Amino acid sequence: WRLITDTHTWPLWGPSVRAVELPGRYIRSGSAGRIQLPMGWWVPFTIRRFEPESYWDWRVGGVAATGHRVEALGPDRCRLYFTVPFWAAAYGLVCRVALARIKQLIILG
Repeated sequence: WRLITDTHTWPLWGPSVRAVELPGRYIRSGSAGRIQLPMGWWVPFTIRRFEPESYWDWRVGGVAATGHRVEALGPDRCRLYFTVPFWAAAYGLVCRVALARIKQLIILG
């Protein structure tokens, strides 16, 4: 949970995030800032829904974007899901890369 709510780590695992500007390091309900896309453009974002320790989603550039869900499976185990709006189904490929990067970050500790 901490890894996906810590904006300092987003560029490490998010293929579409080059940098983040946010007052504070961790997101919470209503957080608003901006991300820098790989091509250098800055786009505003707002955390739309935030359920501590389990789910958050956001609007990027004013458009509903991915959701991030953590399901506890026991001590030191969880499953992470990304949800993608139907109109952005191809973005699922980017999410697969992000999940692989998150796994590597967790393994490397």
